[in-house]
Amino acid sequence: MLEPGASEAGELRLLSAGAAQSVVAALIPVFADATGTRAHATFLAVGALKEMLLAAEPCDVLISAAAMLDDLARDGRVVAASIRPLGRVQTGIAVRSGEPAPAIGSRDLIRASLAAAKGIYLPDPERATAGIHFVKVLRALGIYDDLASRLHAYPNGASAMDALAKSRGDGLIGCTQVTEINATRGVTLAGPLPAPYELVTTYAVATCTSARDPELAQRFVHLLAGADSLQLRRDAGFGV
Repeated sequence: MLEPGASEAGELRLLSAGAAQSVVAALIPVFADATGTRAHATFLAVGALKEMLLAAEPCDVLISAAAMLDDLARDGRVVAASIRPLGRVQTGIAVRSGEPAPAIGSRDLIRASLAAAKGIYLPDPERATAGIHFVKVLRALGIYDDLASRLHAYPNGASAMDALAKSRGDGLIGCTQVTEINATRGVTLAGPLPAPYELVTTYAVATCTSARDPELAQRFVHLLAGADSLQLRRDAGFGV
């Protein structure tokens, strides 16, 4: 995927949205083999990533929602010319593997399935893209107040899905980005949220203006967003 290069001192610092965690984690050893540089990634909800960056957290490469990267480019925190799209990710409903998928194909069906759930696992409803959206969906369906005590929120979708996989009891479901569902052993995608409640988020990657080695950072950008990793992204759940 990359031409071998000389060993680089130090470590590449990555801040990444959870939606890209499985792909980024798979490419870190590829990058290390090609460049001799270790990459360390922190995976957080999109809102938490922005808070860290605004608080001057050291970062060489940022992977997040494309709209946020555009905003940060205008603020001079990421290099506008370095931004590369990764693909579009749907938000979906998950169940534990082996359990029947709830009916979610229409407004009435998803409303009934959510209302019947004994517990719902989701990412941070204040900082995570999917968590924020899912709460809006519950409010639009008129069932938020009834379900509020049954919501189990976690810092990001990966940790929410891991908790769902390890949970016990009947009638438990989850909601987060499809890529986080696909990457978690023990949970299965029931399907994307139906119209008009669907959410499709475009993710992208960029070099931070504070990168210690911009050229090295850009090599990771090209690795993550390039043609050689396209199938990896598709398998994870990134669409065109």
